Amino acid sequence: MVDVQPSTEPNQNVANPADGAIAPHAGHMPPAIPLTGLNMKRRGPVAVWIGLPLITLGIYQIVWYYKIHCELQSFDRRLGLNPTGSLLVMIFLGWTLIAPLISYHNTGKAIANAQRAAGLPVTCSPAACTFLFFALGLNTLYMQRQLNLVIDAYPDAAPGTGVALAA
Repeated sequence: MVDVQPSTEPNQNVANPADGAIAPHAGHMPPAIPLTGLNMKRRGPVAVWIGLPLITLGIYQIVWYYKIHCELQSFDRRLGLNPTGSLLVMIFLGWTLIAPLISYHNTGKAIANAQRAAGLPVTCSPAACTFLFFALGLNTLYMQRQLNLVIDAYPDAAPGTGVALAA
């Protein structure tokens, strides 16, 4: 084992508390690290809204809801989503009507933030995500269309590949 001895040479990068001097590099900002995330999967809005839920007797809608939350979280970690929590709200509190409406509203906010992170104008309305539920469940069609706008911002990126975030 090598013994490390303190050096008697002054360290130029350390501030001297006695005279209040600041280190030469202390005022510089570190280089900005570009924000990145994983691209999401493009899905057909009509298939998400009516086709696959009819074929699977409604199970696909729950699976879709979980998947979009996982993809949104992978796209932008700053969103702080909990895909499992969103799924459990839909499964165990779906009968309350209020809990799903709040969850749809929060999903709309997450989609709007994803649009902002992709450098797109925000077109997703959390209120529309909430209230379109009462119009034949059109909120899933609306949310998937809004998600597809984010996916279309990265035309050459396959699902699950890294993409640069604008903001």
